[in-house]
Amino acid sequence: MFLAAKVLALLTQPLAWVITLLLAGLLLSRRKPHASRSLLWTALTVLLLLGWMPLPDLLVRRLEGQYAEMAPQADLSGYAGLVVLGGALDSGHIWQGHTQPLLNDAAERMTAAVALLKRNPQLRVVFTGGEGLLFGTGPSEAQRTRIFFDSMGVPEERVSYESASRNTYENAVLTAKLPGVDITQRWLLVTSAWHMPRSMATFAKAGWNVTAYPVDFRTGPVTPWTDYSLAGGANRWELLLHELLGLLSYRLTGRM
Repeated sequence: MFLAAKVLALLTQPLAWVITLLLAGLLLSRRKPHASRSLLWTALTVLLLLGWMPLPDLLVRRLEGQYAEMAPQADLSGYAGLVVLGGALDSGHIWQGHTQPLLNDAAERMTAAVALLKRNPQLRVVFTGGEGLLFGTGPSEAQRTRIFFDSMGVPEERVSYESASRNTYENAVLTAKLPGVDITQRWLLVTSAWHMPRSMATFAKAGWNVTAYPVDFRTGPVTPWTDYSLAGGANRWELLLHELLGLLSYRLTGRM
């Protein structure tokens, strides 16, 4: 499944579609000029539409809205701690050569965890994340996260690390096997809001007693109709398609 997911991830990159259409159009330019022109115009149309932000934002907003209002904000005394999913630190090959962990655009997974720990001294945190790259050679994300939590002044005894998981399913299953982790206790599940529906379903299927604590929202209540960005649109479509493909594959394989 891990290898298959990496291969299928190519399908979630809309710019790859544009390149495929362009290549097909160029290859057919001599033999079938009419079909070639149609493919080239289609590629241009897809490229232009990618930058119109309201459409992907509408779909991402539906994912984020499923648990947006459910995060507990006040009394957390009944919770054993937080389960923080990896994905907020840049990959190992980028980290190498730097003396500090590098947060990416999902940084709120880490910063929200630190804030919760400071406000609730009774809570502990379990971080789960190994090496998500297909040919990764750097330290696991759990190792890099240890450096981050140490730099934030989080006491070592309040943090446990799971460093073998490569996806959401393995996050749920392998973290449940950590010493001292009782999945029947109440845990806050901390991950990106758009990733929360798949995460909650997967952890619940694995037997966890989890409450959603979504962070890293990518959309607001509305997106202006004039909002246009080729780079932003391609990124938003890739995120959306990746998550929709993940939801579909997890349902088909009984992981959620």
